[in-house]
Amino acid sequence: MPKGIPNKRYTPEFKVMVVETMRKEKLNYCEAARQFEVSDSKRIASWERIYLTEGPEGLAVERRGRASAASGTRKGRISKLNKQVEEDLIAENQRLRAEVAYLRQHRTEKKLR
Repeated sequence: MPKGIPNKRYTPEFKVMVVETMRKEKLNYCEAARQFEVSDSKRIASWERIYLTEGPEGLAVERRGRASAASGTRKGRISKLNKQVEEDLIAENQRLRAEVAYLRQHRTEKKLR
């Protein structure tokens, strides 16, 4: 059984050119995929979404693999929360964990009496 062709990788410059040409010439995803010989029109749709939300620089970010559980965001993406809000949430989380630990300890002491 033949293995097939591995996934083709496209340069950020090529992605920007495809999206900008598609928008300028008012091509739909299928027409753009055919014109630029991209295997799947969904790939172009995702490039356009990234282009519109993050700008042309967003197409240069490597997006392979699963999201990191530690960071809670996808690889290379910027957190949508500003730093102050993120720090406040972390501090609140720590306070709540301390409160839960205190209440558990207090409940255990109460049972021992």
